[in-house]
Amino acid sequence: MTFETEQPDLTPEEEPVTSRDEAGEPSGEEDPANEEARIVDQPEEQPEDYLALAQRIQADFENYRKRTAREAAAAGERAKGGLVRELLPVVDNLERALASAEDGEQHLAEGVRLVHSELIAVLERNGVEQFDPAGDKFDPAEHEALSVREDGEPGLVLDVVEKGYRSNGTILRPARVVVSG
Repeated sequence: MTFETEQPDLTPEEEPVTSRDEAGEPSGEEDPANEEARIVDQPEEQPEDYLALAQRIQADFENYRKRTAREAAAAGERAKGGLVRELLPVVDNLERALASAEDGEQHLAEGVRLVHSELIAVLERNGVEQFDPAGDKFDPAEHEALSVREDGEPGLVLDVVEKGYRSNGTILRPARVVVSG
């Protein structure tokens, strides 16, 4: 059994629209008159506009160049600071070796002294300076208090256990000190 649907008889005005042209939809081709009107509506760009645009782009590029140069310099400083922090225990150990050298070991102590002074010179050439705050007022930004001793005026650095180091105003390692209480 098959079902057939009957189409009602429609007049030409009532027939369904089957093509874009008949539906009044655009076919993708624009009317040249509309295109011309669109061109006329857009203001014509002046040479001053291009000059201003070029100047803005040039300024943006110059700012980018300066920013990347600053970032590269900062990255270099961080890397140098990391290397120096790793070398500081070596400097401390050389100083301990020099302090513990006995009379019969002076030839060995002289070699250690040469290595120590050469390492300190390399650090100084690279902007690293050591500081020994003995007798100064305790400053938690530059000093690390290891202990407090009741001796003298409160808040003074009595002994320096390890010297501090700074580079370009930045503390690489605070001085480890004994403070009076």
